[in-house]
Amino acid sequence: MKFIIIIFIFLAVMVPSIHGELYKWVDEKGTIHFTDDLSSVPERHRQDTETRKPHKEISTSQPKEEPESISSPQVSEEKGITVDLVRKHELFLVEVVLNGWKKQHFIIDTGASFTLINRQTARELGITINETTPFIQVASVSDIISTPLVALGSIRVGDAEVENVEILIYPMAGGADGLLGNSFLNKFKVEIDSINNKMTLYPMKGIPSPEYPGGYSKGYWVGQFRFYHRNLEDLKRLKAKVESQGAQGELVRINNTIRYFENQLSELERKASFAGVPRNWRE
Repeated sequence: MKFIIIIFIFLAVMVPSIHGELYKWVDEKGTIHFTDDLSSVPERHRQDTETRKPHKEISTSQPKEEPESISSPQVSEEKGITVDLVRKHELFLVEVVLNGWKKQHFIIDTGASFTLINRQTARELGITINETTPFIQVASVSDIISTPLVALGSIRVGDAEVENVEILIYPMAGGADGLLGNSFLNKFKVEIDSINNKMTLYPMKGIPSPEYPGGYSKGYWVGQFRFYHRNLEDLKRLKAKVESQGAQGELVRINNTIRYFENQLSELERKASFAGVPRNWRE
């Protein structure tokens, strides 16, 4: 039996919608599909189909026609960065710039743990996947998929840019280039205006102070440390199980993934120490 790394990261897709429910299903190859018509889902997959309710959105004046293209961002009086969205059926897409040059349109997903790109985009960006690449397990609707985890140099949406963004390389369906998840969005307060097809990003990072070391709140720091501690604990338990059963072939991948998370945790510790984050926020 082949053992694989099992870290359950639930990518709950809460896609903006003002009209009704959205259905998500995963085919035999692990490819994600979205539809607002349940009858279009193959019958064998309907029992595993997830139903997504609309998430909270802001509403302004009168509806406008859907923009044909993405226009330039603007910064509001509240220091928010506003960008245009493109509606595709029940999905909202936004233009992103990867590593400073690669422009694509990503589905916005405020419920996804990670940002996703497809393998073609990864190849175009020069990302190499081999036996040293950390892999994590993603729980889909009907299966568990081994997914490469890499760090992208930067992602920019309008004037909002985040460096060293952790992403998953994952098959996408329906013509979407990728999915913009919380490995980018959790650096901002996100407001979706579904009437006027706009999104405003308010940076979470503020002025550093004793209450906000490094400019971030206690909740932000605690959440970051818990994420890495939890995944390391799960990986080490899995490693012990694999060693006890003699599955030496999987230990290389497990050890590489453990090393990756340990390095990320060390870097987070370095940043927290420099910012003066209290020790009890790092447990």
